[in-house]
Amino acid sequence: MAQDSEIAEIKRRAAERAQELKLPYAGALTPAEAFALMQAGAKLVDVRTRPELLYVGRVPGSVLVEWQTYPGNARNPEFLNELSAAVAPGDTLMFLCRSGGRSHAAAATAAQAGFPDSYNVLEGFEGDKDAEQHRNSVGGWRKAGLPWVQG
Repeated sequence: MAQDSEIAEIKRRAAERAQELKLPYAGALTPAEAFALMQAGAKLVDVRTRPELLYVGRVPGSVLVEWQTYPGNARNPEFLNELSAAVAPGDTLMFLCRSGGRSHAAAATAAQAGFPDSYNVLEGFEGDKDAEQHRNSVGGWRKAGLPWVQG
């Protein structure tokens, strides 16, 4: 488990990225940084759809709060209510999706709604597509070799 000084350093780097990228939340984390914070008690909030979690895989110990609903990909109107029911107000929250887009929006919404210690996990669970249009080879939680389970 990460020491307090390591946690502070991770959050400092994440805040620097947020400042550089002009992000409306506390910071942006690499998957490895997010895993270290998760080990120290931060909540990983997976905002992918239930079918994505079932068929692609999920991170053990993460909290599921869909950003968009399936089918149709409409914004989940209960997102903030479900988030509030799943986490405590002072928790450090790290949002994860497939490649970082939905989690960016979720982190921004959470920060605006009163969860100031909100972070986006860069690269997401699967990362970007490679030259052959496949995921899981260019960045992401799985590519980083971090814990995950299928179905």
